[in-house]
Amino acid sequence: MDQNSVKSVSILGATGTIGQNTLDLIRRNNEKFQVIALTGNQNIQLLAKQAIEFQVEFVATACEEKYDELKQAIAGTDIKCGAGEQAIIEAATRPVDICMAAIVGVAGLKPTLKALEVTELVALANKECLVSAGDLFMKSSKLHQTKLIPVDSEHSAAFQCLAGHQISEISKLTLTASGGPFRLLTKEQLKHVSKEQALKHPNWEMGAKITIDSATLMNKGLELIEAKHLFSLTANQVDMVVHPQSIIHCLVSFLDGSVLAQLSEPDMRVPIAYSLSWPKRMKTPIEPINLVEISKMDFEAGDEDRFPCLKLARQVMESDTFNGPALNAANEVAVDAFLLNKCTYIQIPQIIEEVLDKIQNELNSTDRFSINDILKIDQLARNMALNLL
Repeated sequence: MDQNSVKSVSILGATGTIGQNTLDLIRRNNEKFQVIALTGNQNIQLLAKQAIEFQVEFVATACEEKYDELKQAIAGTDIKCGAGEQAIIEAATRPVDICMAAIVGVAGLKPTLKALEVTELVALANKECLVSAGDLFMKSSKLHQTKLIPVDSEHSAAFQCLAGHQISEISKLTLTASGGPFRLLTKEQLKHVSKEQALKHPNWEMGAKITIDSATLMNKGLELIEAKHLFSLTANQVDMVVHPQSIIHCLVSFLDGSVLAQLSEPDMRVPIAYSLSWPKRMKTPIEPINLVEISKMDFEAGDEDRFPCLKLARQVMESDTFNGPALNAANEVAVDAFLLNKCTYIQIPQIIEEVLDKIQNELNSTDRFSINDILKIDQLARNMALNLL
């Protein structure tokens, strides 16, 4: 990829938080990027507006029944459109320099895996790809010689700290967590928290699902699993620490006793910009941090007793079985139920744990999973979770 030429970009999940922030950066640097394809789901009017503004070649919605609405919204333009899974995959397989993979949930697995086959660089903002299918994704990246750049703030920080270093030099990689809105609550108080309280993250502006995951600390648990796959580490080499200010995003400890950290304001445009401009950097509207204004930074251990989702994710990371798809699926169902007021906050980890216990026999007999095997386990875990609800 010629760093001085205009980069072609596709964005899977353009109407979500990551997608909108990506387009914000491209809008500010429009001489450096050309948007080729966009995908979305239900928010058709925003998706069409984005497609028209950036004059894309192709736009797709995952929702088949929204096809007519999308087609009508872009009428009078030369933009082609589609709907359904195959249309999303068509967008993912358009030859581009960068594919921003930001579809939320397991729906992002197939399109992102396909993007790895044809794209020079995949900016990965979908956690489920590595949590549910980490081995498959890392092998595909290597096979097709596609650069995989993480967009999670913590993994982007680790990626930056590791530049110029070998994985064999790492002693430990420590991700940071804000602790979420319930960091100081007791177990008794956690029994009574509401959806509205859980959606008020103290530092980050994110979608509803990931915000709830941050409140349960499942988000950090999933990120531990991601880091293990992404950087080819053992479970013992990956850890987390609660850092309420969210200024340090990752610390990498090396064999010689040195520790490198990446610091920035808690704004997703920082890691997104790095994935778009790698191996160089681009200007963003984010100001460098002021250490004098920050004054101090606090650190605490993650409390797995009050936040059992963290413990469940760690058990999956440490396990020899491939139960990542079950963990992720059960969590998605439980979080959806919580957002619909069909279960309580403390029932989220209870549902996940019971699904992991029930599904264990299904996982022991299989050594490695294809994408179809993973999706079957995902569906099985979802059905189990729904039955528990």
